[in-house]
Amino acid sequence: MYIPPAFRLDDLPGLHGTIRAAGLANLVTATAEGLVASPLPLFLDPEDGPFGTLHGHLARANPQWRTPAIGQAMAVFMGPDAYVSPSWYPSKQEHHRVVPTWNYVTVHAYGAAEFYEDPDRLLALVTRLTERHESPRPAPWAVFDAPADFIRGQLKGIVGLRLPIARLEGKRKLSQNRSAEDRAGVRTALAASDRPADRAVAAAMPE
Repeated sequence: MYIPPAFRLDDLPGLHGTIRAAGLANLVTATAEGLVASPLPLFLDPEDGPFGTLHGHLARANPQWRTPAIGQAMAVFMGPDAYVSPSWYPSKQEHHRVVPTWNYVTVHAYGAAEFYEDPDRLLALVTRLTERHESPRPAPWAVFDAPADFIRGQLKGIVGLRLPIARLEGKRKLSQNRSAEDRAGVRTALAASDRPADRAVAAAMPE
């Protein structure tokens, strides 16, 4: 990923925070037949390895897990993103030398993907993944709310994924290359938007 120095995100807590906030990732592998990608909900175990380990699952019918990968896999996590209009820059009124752009946050995690079919590991995986997303709810659903034989049948339709992270790249393109006045103009416009992602970008922008 091309990352100008002003946009580089390289502190581990910040990288992990973007991964946790995104939840859904695109798992990309290179194969002899070309690139393959699958959108997957993944969770991060930050204590497993120097950069953490990602966990998730694919449908058993998904050919990605059976197709040998060339080199490492890549999981792409996208944070909030927003279109930036040149009209929001005060500098536009001075010289008109401005163009549209896009602000966004993203993290790429690289590592060798490991797939497994053990039913006990799969049960532990889906239980942890479910708890991650259900725990904030007033009445969280649990895997064991469903009949055990039904859950066992569902597990036969998935394959587990473990991806120890060997390398992380992060980018926060949030108008850091603009003047404080231009950043303030963008932040004000995005904060007033009806689009939640626009407001999230405004909140993430530096002063």
